[in-house]
Amino acid sequence: MYLWRRRASQKWWSDHGDELRAVAGDRLAIIEEAGRKRLRLEVASSSRTQLQNLTKEFGGRVEKLPADWLKRLSREHQTKPLRIGKRLAISRSGGLQTAVKWAAGNPPLLVIPAGTAFGTGEHATTAMSLRLLEKLTRRWGPGWSIVDLGTGSGILALAAKRFGATRAIGIDSDPLAISTAKQNARLNKIAGVEFYAGDVRRWKFSRKSLRRRSGHSGQVDIVTANFSSGLLIEILPKLKAGRWLILSGILREQERGVASALKRNKIDILQLRRRGKWVAILTALR
Repeated sequence: MYLWRRRASQKWWSDHGDELRAVAGDRLAIIEEAGRKRLRLEVASSSRTQLQNLTKEFGGRVEKLPADWLKRLSREHQTKPLRIGKRLAISRSGGLQTAVKWAAGNPPLLVIPAGTAFGTGEHATTAMSLRLLEKLTRRWGPGWSIVDLGTGSGILALAAKRFGATRAIGIDSDPLAISTAKQNARLNKIAGVEFYAGDVRRWKFSRKSLRRRSGHSGQVDIVTANFSSGLLIEILPKLKAGRWLILSGILREQERGVASALKRNKIDILQLRRRGKWVAILTALR
């Protein structure tokens, strides 16, 4: 396994972010660190040649990860569980002993091991999406459905199952992400989540196709998408297959453009959250 890394200013990201996402897809991790103004960008791949091509085009450097890189990252990132309302907590590490210690008087624990290029819930975009999902479904009974685009570690789809979703689908262009998401489902003993590898630009988001995959006779309830604003705007007409949309990965300076695109597509903004440089939006179809 190899890792491409570079640090980038907000201006660099604004100028090159959409182009980088187009090349790297959902393998791209955008990391904010406390006390640092610059973003850390990472892409993991089994192909060194692919990452060297990124270096030629976008700068940065490529390094080979040790065989036990996932375990090392897990040891390095020992943190307190992240609470999502009163119904869930996310931990980057832990096993049975951690779960037992956490159980008394606390919400259920979802363990998403720290891993390169996969979300653990601590990045602002993921955390805001989780909280919007929790709040939206707080009074819902079981039986609803969700499609999570750019699923990464599978965290949103897995959280949705804990919140009461009967069917959950996660889609990502990176087969390694799909493999990791499936591992996380097994780790947390969560059944009934379907993970598929696919490019969101080519994926058929018709209500008929999503109904077929979700197993529901009606419209899919929630579609979540964590992408750059350019890609979100491009696929927005397809996302109307869901009753509610949770959109993230949007920088503050891109907020107005996304809002205008939502209006053009007759999608109403119900709630907008901002955290640092990032924006997440909950919407509903008219």
